[in-house]
Amino acid sequence: MNAISKFIVKHKNAVVALFISFAVICMLLQRLVDVNYDLKTYLPEDTNSTMATQIMSEEFEASNSNARVLIKDAEIAEVLSIKKQIASIQGVKEIRWMDDAVDVYQPLEMIPQKTLDSWYKENSAIFSLTIDEDYAVAACEEIEELIGERGELTGDIVDTVRIKSSTGGEVGAMLGGIVIVILIILFLTTGSFFEPILFMFTMFIAILLNSGTNIFLGEISFITKTTATILQLAVSMDYSIFLLHRFSEFRREGEDVKEAMIHAMQKSYSSIVASGITTVIGFGALGVMRFKIGPDLGTVLAKGVIFSILAVLVLLPALTVCTYRLIDKTRHRDFFPPSRKLALIALKLGTPILIIVGVILAPAYLGQKSSDFMYGASVVEENDITETERLFGKSNDMVLLVPVGDRVKEKELSQALIEKEYVSSVISYANSVGVTIPSEYLSTNVLSSLESENYSRIILKLNLEQESNETFDAISEIRNMAESAYGNDCYLVGVSASIYDMRNTVVQDNKMVSMISILGIGIVLLFIFRSIAIPLILLFTIETSIWINLAIPYFSGNPLVFIVYMIISAIQLGSTVDYAILYTGRYRENRNLYDKKEAAIKTIMDTSISILTSASILTAAGFIIGTVSSNGVTGQLGTLIGRGTVLSATMVLFFLPTMLLLCDPLVHKKAVERRK
Repeated sequence: MNAISKFIVKHKNAVVALFISFAVICMLLQRLVDVNYDLKTYLPEDTNSTMATQIMSEEFEASNSNARVLIKDAEIAEVLSIKKQIASIQGVKEIRWMDDAVDVYQPLEMIPQKTLDSWYKENSAIFSLTIDEDYAVAACEEIEELIGERGELTGDIVDTVRIKSSTGGEVGAMLGGIVIVILIILFLTTGSFFEPILFMFTMFIAILLNSGTNIFLGEISFITKTTATILQLAVSMDYSIFLLHRFSEFRREGEDVKEAMIHAMQKSYSSIVASGITTVIGFGALGVMRFKIGPDLGTVLAKGVIFSILAVLVLLPALTVCTYRLIDKTRHRDFFPPSRKLALIALKLGTPILIIVGVILAPAYLGQKSSDFMYGASVVEENDITETERLFGKSNDMVLLVPVGDRVKEKELSQALIEKEYVSSVISYANSVGVTIPSEYLSTNVLSSLESENYSRIILKLNLEQESNETFDAISEIRNMAESAYGNDCYLVGVSASIYDMRNTVVQDNKMVSMISILGIGIVLLFIFRSIAIPLILLFTIETSIWINLAIPYFSGNPLVFIVYMIISAIQLGSTVDYAILYTGRYRENRNLYDKKEAAIKTIMDTSISILTSASILTAAGFIIGTVSSNGVTGQLGTLIGRGTVLSATMVLFFLPTMLLLCDPLVHKKAVERRK
């Protein structure tokens, strides 16, 4: 490391120029990275709903419906006319209404009431549409212009269009807010007004490098898009603080700028890399998820931490040596000097907090496992009920793919499905056209929409929520009915089917992610401290804060998105265990000089500002994401990150010192043995 440090300092201008050049290239490349807004596409390829979507895209021009159009105050003839107009709009691949299921020219009293109510009610009609994603924005605009105030356009594709239009602005607002907060925090907790500028510039370069290299992934999810940049900035900022604090210490001891920086790099290298490794492991654990949103987010976050470490250990030293005169000219007084009184208070509060943790530990553990979970991308907060939902309920259209050919069997299955209480409408070749009419007498459009070379489409309209236990039971029953008739060559397409498979996938993933993140970080801690007791204490400290964080939604009666439940465990452990590492490492150093109580007081004085600075930044980042994001998944993720960071920092500053004092014979004994 000594030779590398000298090389970086000697060739500082070349290092800065090289990083800036790569950053400019990556800034251009990041614009070429696609963003995926459909969580269903991250399901494993072997799930039924994923295979169903693939088969239907290969066999049929149309896919499952993704939008609904409500038309109020319309007679049957006008409804049919509007249907033709909507069908002619570019991007509308398919539009369905009651005339596809029954004869609408007969008296309405002759139509089964359940079917009638699912398509036409109170002189209002509801269309089911399939809109091509490539034309979604223009198609939605044209449809809304056509229907005017007498209609309403809703559905998954509409939500996606709105998310796309808001994501860029939201990311900018979130990033702007967190940059302002970070600068304020750093101005108050560093020794110079220019140091925060150096920190932010270094992180800005690291973020550009990370964003640009996403081009090799092809695309990233909207969750990654809205959170990765801010989390990279918030999680990695303390690496810069570690380095420049060491640099300032050596300069105060009388070393010149270059020597001080070389020594600072040598002394801080191990702590920065160790902290980075634990964070990378926490994020990297998401890579084992079969639900590919985990590898997507985990890869980008882990890559971001690596680029941040590289920038801090290579770019920041070069920048600092180039601009040290500005640092000196903008020095200010210490706004938060170490306080022995506050350290004593923190230590005194340790015992009550230890007791409180002991009391709430079991309820917190059980509560975080018992939350009401949501598995899809549904918005967590309650929305106002739309006019469409008031009249026709929630949208839940599905398509059942069965082998083509046996129309009698298809007719029997269609009749069995329509008899189910949760099925309000069935459209199929055998049910709508009949089993006796030869296919050559049908128009190409009718035939191609219901039958392909290998499969028949049975289009279902369910009167169920997209996500509920009743819906999951219905999905299972529909699949079982189809398999009983046709065997395993049956597939169900739809949002609910995807969420059903998503639930089964992420539940299996959860145990693996938790085990790998805890085991991986535990091994790193074992290597760092050469002690069995210390990793157990540190992991218990952070895991307890995670349990408390995740139990709050249960006790407050709020549902928890399961994807967030999994991700937050890895993120909170990986990003906040650094606080525990910093405190414990300094405690063992001080323990060699003082008795255990004095060592604890001195350690709190030495580390509290660094911990609070880093925790404040990550907390602000989390709550800003939670406040600004209009998407329920990313909003809830941000809120849990902010709250979890507060809990982790509290546990490290109050609970951990008392635990180390109680376990001092184990902690100090291992340290002594290591030195012998």
